[in-house]
Amino acid sequence: MWGRRFKFIAGSAIILGVLVWLGVSGVQESKTYYVTIPEMRAQGDHAYKMRLRVAGDVLPGSIRREGRTVRFQLHQAEERLEVVYVGTEPLPDTLVDNAQAIVTGQFTREQYFRAEKVQAKCASKYEALPPGVQPQAARSGS
Repeated sequence: MWGRRFKFIAGSAIILGVLVWLGVSGVQESKTYYVTIPEMRAQGDHAYKMRLRVAGDVLPGSIRREGRTVRFQLHQAEERLEVVYVGTEPLPDTLVDNAQAIVTGQFTREQYFRAEKVQAKCASKYEALPPGVQPQAARSGS
């Protein structure tokens, strides 16, 4: 009787331990720290080991598309950050010069940010067309 009970308790403890370990390690891996460009650079070698989220404004003229790779620069507080995105998800249409963008990924030792996800902020207010000007779709005859 004690042999069966011991096996049951030992098996349950092992299963519970594995589940706790999986939960803790999963949470550790999915942590994403939001930092500014200057804060990221100030972290030194520690920045290379973390998953980060960084925001900034897209530097005018910096967006370059090369096949599935898109390169652009963010700037914030006099600092620039080269961003490289290689992915299957299409980038937002709002990722244009001077747009506010948030990138999620990792800073590399080669001093660029490898983005897994790129988000661009939508315009904060609607700007109406001047009187007498038709929207683009109406002008094209649609």
